[in-house]
Amino acid sequence: MSHLSTAESALFVVLLAVALIGFGRRLSVVVSLLRQAKPDASFQLHPLSRRVWDFFWEVICQAKVIQQRPIPGLLHAFVFWGFCAFGVVTLNHFAIGVGWPLFSVHGNPIGWLAAAFALVTAVSIAGLAFRRLVLRPQWLGEVSWESGFIALLIFVLMATYLIDFQLAPPAPLFNAIWWTHTLALLIFLPLIPHTKHLHLILSPATIFLSRGGFSAIPPLAGDEDFGLVTGKDVTKLTVLQSFSCVECGRCTEHCPAANTGKLLDPKEIILGMRDYLNEFGVASEQPLLGLHISTEAVFQCTTCGACEFQCPVGIEHLPIIIGLRRGAVNTGTWEDEHGTKLFLNLERYGNPMGFPALQRDRFVKSAELPLYDGSQEYLLWLGCMGSYDPAGREIVTSLVQVLRHHNITFGVLKKERCSGDSARRLGNDLVFQTLANQNIEAIQAVDAKKMLSICPHCVRTLGQDYQEFGVHFEVEHHSTLLAKFATAGPPDQSVVYHDPCYLGRYQDIYDEPRAVAASAGSLVEAPRNRERGFCCGAGGGLAFLGEEMGSRVNHARVQELVDTGANIVAAACPFCNTMFRDGLAAVSDRPPQLLDIAQIAARNLPPTPQIQ
Repeated sequence: MSHLSTAESALFVVLLAVALIGFGRRLSVVVSLLRQAKPDASFQLHPLSRRVWDFFWEVICQAKVIQQRPIPGLLHAFVFWGFCAFGVVTLNHFAIGVGWPLFSVHGNPIGWLAAAFALVTAVSIAGLAFRRLVLRPQWLGEVSWESGFIALLIFVLMATYLIDFQLAPPAPLFNAIWWTHTLALLIFLPLIPHTKHLHLILSPATIFLSRGGFSAIPPLAGDEDFGLVTGKDVTKLTVLQSFSCVECGRCTEHCPAANTGKLLDPKEIILGMRDYLNEFGVASEQPLLGLHISTEAVFQCTTCGACEFQCPVGIEHLPIIIGLRRGAVNTGTWEDEHGTKLFLNLERYGNPMGFPALQRDRFVKSAELPLYDGSQEYLLWLGCMGSYDPAGREIVTSLVQVLRHHNITFGVLKKERCSGDSARRLGNDLVFQTLANQNIEAIQAVDAKKMLSICPHCVRTLGQDYQEFGVHFEVEHHSTLLAKFATAGPPDQSVVYHDPCYLGRYQDIYDEPRAVAASAGSLVEAPRNRERGFCCGAGGGLAFLGEEMGSRVNHARVQELVDTGANIVAAACPFCNTMFRDGLAAVSDRPPQLLDIAQIAARNLPPTPQIQ
């Protein structure tokens, strides 16, 4: 039964209409942007089962929110679950306002359940407000009084419900409590689409409609697609993701560029895109890079994927960043002498270092590597580092020792060009496509069934990116093969293993390389490891560009590894190996030994019997 007068009910209807208009007007702007934006190339809903599972796991269960930041994540999850449980109570509250209550919260199981959630939600929002306004983690940015006000409104909603739940229906305070609760709701409602809390509405759709797969870079849609150049190039998914950002700062917290004093902050890239859309819309020919998004920041990304992995609302930072790089490269607005040299080397020599193919031929001959003829088990993909870099060649030689010891047959291509990873990640699709087509032709000519590589970047590019060209190659990283032969290491040695981004986050391979590394001694972990591993600084083509602003990413990572006190630093990527050689020499007078897991595996082989 309602205790409101007819005048109060009429006033409520008017205020509710005003709140809904305020909510709808702002939301309609976002919906209009979504409708006007161009569709995403090659987007499809299948497989639908994966999307349903992701929605259940990440939205309903709040699994990623909790897993990556357990305490604040759990508080946030309780607030979310509380709001879900409170939905029916809110509908009933509005029904009371017009004199048609759906049920009484007193003595009703729904009322008791809502009261339990209200209590937990009130405690949780108070904890989140304390963290946001008092503890102030640096990655959250400046103090947001907007967040504090929203937290206050939520707390008032929970508190007023709990007070009303304890009062008998005829209590004289009913109307005052009801109106306090109502005003908190009516203020909160139009604020949602005007603040970061718009993610409450959009993020479930963002998660459900993600591209699928980690760092899934969409192919360019024809000859007129140059990447993200102006507002006209912004796609529906980019709009949706830009307005879904909750500004939690998880991407900033884990970004190697942001952690080493560079301009790049993944959160600001997304917010910059949102600011652009608010100001110019999706029909604008105003450049995306410049006013709201820094070109320099975009090209400081190592594409390690920590931002995308951490994001709790489904934002895919890397396709956006690489899309912006594409736009800058394809329109000639990015000018960098190192980048220009890199692209020229890839075009002329087929490798980023600019070495003639004759040097690879000499290495293949000196190492007595057989050519692949279709009868061997593996086509051994050397990659640029394995073909031309002296340390990379040592890794290949060690791997070959292990393969021969275990009678695993292999062969190499007579002519092999760079997989195109650096060109792809820097946004030069023309060079990438040229290299990909040449390699695909060479691989298909020998009818290779299974490939093996020491380079996670090559594994990713050959195995996944090349699928855009209608081929599917089975490419295995050497860690998964070597793990089959791993043995326990000497207890008097300790080894710390570094997770390569393109092996860990990109391919979810963590245990196998650790098993091989542990055969060199007892395994110790760096503070940031596995899914939270810190980048070496080489990815995204940055191994071939000049890193000038702030401290060096590889030095920061190496310092962590050295501080573990391990005797050996184990790597499973030739790019990481290269970055650490430089870093170890810079940060330590007596650095630990640096070994690839293939070198560790080769050391564990029994000595070859000498022929008398």
